[in-house]
Amino acid sequence: MRRVSPKGRNILHKREVEMSDGANARRHFFVILVVCLVGFFILSVIGVLRFSLAPGLRSSYAGAEGAGAAAATAAPKTVFPSAAGASATPGTLADLVEKLSPAVVNISTTKVVKMDGKRSPFNEMFPFDRFFGGEDEFYRRFFGDNPEREFRQRSLGSGFIISKDGYIFTNNHVIEKADKIKVRLSTGKEYDAAVKGRDPRTDLALIKINPDNSLPTVTLGDSDRLRVGDWVMAIGNPFGLDHTVTAGIVSAKGRVIGAGPYDNFIQTDASINPGNSGGPLFNMAGEVVGINTAIVAQGQGIGFAIPVNMAKEILEDLKAKGRVTRGWLGVSVQDITEDLAKSMKLKDRSGALVTEVFEGDPADKAGIKQGDIIIEVDGKKVKDTHELLRVVAVLPVGKKTTVKVLREGQVKEMQLTVAEREEKKEMASGRGEGRDTFGMTVQDITPEIARQLGLPSTGGVIVTRVREGSAADEGGLQPYDVILQVNRVKVASVKDFQREISKKTADDRVLLLIRRGKGTYYVAIRKE
Repeated sequence: MRRVSPKGRNILHKREVEMSDGANARRHFFVILVVCLVGFFILSVIGVLRFSLAPGLRSSYAGAEGAGAAAATAAPKTVFPSAAGASATPGTLADLVEKLSPAVVNISTTKVVKMDGKRSPFNEMFPFDRFFGGEDEFYRRFFGDNPEREFRQRSLGSGFIISKDGYIFTNNHVIEKADKIKVRLSTGKEYDAAVKGRDPRTDLALIKINPDNSLPTVTLGDSDRLRVGDWVMAIGNPFGLDHTVTAGIVSAKGRVIGAGPYDNFIQTDASINPGNSGGPLFNMAGEVVGINTAIVAQGQGIGFAIPVNMAKEILEDLKAKGRVTRGWLGVSVQDITEDLAKSMKLKDRSGALVTEVFEGDPADKAGIKQGDIIIEVDGKKVKDTHELLRVVAVLPVGKKTTVKVLREGQVKEMQLTVAEREEKKEMASGRGEGRDTFGMTVQDITPEIARQLGLPSTGGVIVTRVREGSAADEGGLQPYDVILQVNRVKVASVKDFQREISKKTADDRVLLLIRRGKGTYYVAIRKE
């Protein structure tokens, strides 16, 4: 056993005392901390009760602290800036809804669908095959031979009144091919409606009822003044539920969703469902800024509306002629990709690249050429092909206008007279052996090949194979494409093609002009 000296015992005792004092100090600290926390909690509870349960105390407290304290404790005001003054959302939409709802209508249509006797209109509801040996056998057993059957197909939509005498805007797809159109007002009164004009290109239609009295109407606003983030409200009849109100914001403008050549949709997160089609989209000033028309079925909070300015542009045509007359320049165009811009040494990708000029049409007479880039029409800048189509479409037929094009780096002005667009002139899309070049093989076009494929001539070379993942594949080339030019030089044979393709370029890109079906396009491919 180890013995401890008297001096050592004193040192140990001193350490024990110090440790004891330290422990006591820590205990005192924790006790004080707990007391402080409990006191703070009690005071907080008293303060909450004081201000929530005693309004009189609140006012006296504000008075004691002075005007500055009163202002500091006042309820904050949320401000929604708006250049138009129409995008700020009020505390409630009730006043707007009450004012605007009477001008929104429910549209129901009926059309008779004829069946050829091979399928029943009830085929989705009853398993005829399982129990009766098929639909035909079922009808023969119980109804005799019936080679042709009819049933009524019904659909619902919305619309809004734009004139006191009964003109109503809706979607074309709501009333298309309908045998009977019924319009029900917010009062419950129903009227038969007649189609006054349709425009499938924009999916807009104008119908008319003959009311007993003057009708409530909406005000058509200016959709160009809408900004992303502005508040909007939709009123319609989703699933037949009359005058359903939803609200949201403008999520985007100028959306192209592949619905047609004049796509320019307003995207909104205001809830839109089947039956809302044709109904109005309002701003917070109570003006119609869009016509609800489409949804993304698999998405949430994604709806699309036609800008009301597009509807205003065609209104008079629909009233007077029942159809829309659109302007026509006489060109086929395509967007400028990044590769095309580099191949053509362009500073940016704005404008519409002319791929074909139709002989005898306004552009041809004005001197516009294949490869020109249209950058401005009638004083309006052209961003891309969709912009060009929209700008030209609203030009009056017969109007003399100025077109600016970019040609080999120089801006040129052309004067032309706008013609009427004919549907037969629409650009179409369609088809198209030498050694493997850029991952594709080409072949001379013989008269036999031209006849079999319906090609207009034997000029150019035809693509017979495209290797997956190759430069040609990445550039978008397809079998049966006809290559007409290489770096703006015409080619009439595989020999011509190989000669031009082998020439060196500054940026290792080759610019091709191809024909696919009835349309021509520029394609830029990178050298492998």
